[in-house]
Amino acid sequence: MIALKEDFPRLTPAEYLAWEETQEFRHEYIDGNVYAMTGGTINHSKIAVNLTLALGNHLRGSGCQVLNSDAKVQIESSNSYFYPDVSVTCDPRDRTADKFISHPCLIIEVLSPSTEAYDRGDKFRIYRRSPDLQEYVLVSTTDMCLDVYQRNERNRWELMSYGVGDNVELKSVNCTFPIDRIYEDIVFNLE
Repeated sequence: MIALKEDFPRLTPAEYLAWEETQEFRHEYIDGNVYAMTGGTINHSKIAVNLTLALGNHLRGSGCQVLNSDAKVQIESSNSYFYPDVSVTCDPRDRTADKFISHPCLIIEVLSPSTEAYDRGDKFRIYRRSPDLQEYVLVSTTDMCLDVYQRNERNRWELMSYGVGDNVELKSVNCTFPIDRIYEDIVFNLE
């Protein structure tokens, strides 16, 4: 994520949504500020596709929607819009959404070295403000490691870490799968 020029004006959400429709590239929006999205690696793309396929196959016919990084997610309470790598909504209020969803139960970010600290820190702080979000998943591209943050019954977030040989459990969508499925055909850079 890269901030636009210093002299770029702050936008209202409505101005951002109208402006973004005319842009060639995607931009995220946080409380008036606009940030350009950067591209990812081949591993990043393959991991995101593997997750989308696993969740899509599991949720087929359930009424839930599995969305890729082309779909915007609104976090209304923080006046923000993001493009997570994968998101899931099972909320009927999102069924007719055209521009963005507002009630995700699951958000997944595939990490890159340049965004990992942000995805774990400030971005997660914003995502947590969504009352509908039940799980936030961070997926490594450098080794077989996946962190699942789950909101518990006390509205606190608990971390479950998964690695080689583990079965990943996503309670928000009642889905369990071997972590190997997500890392299928991934070749880690050994440099």
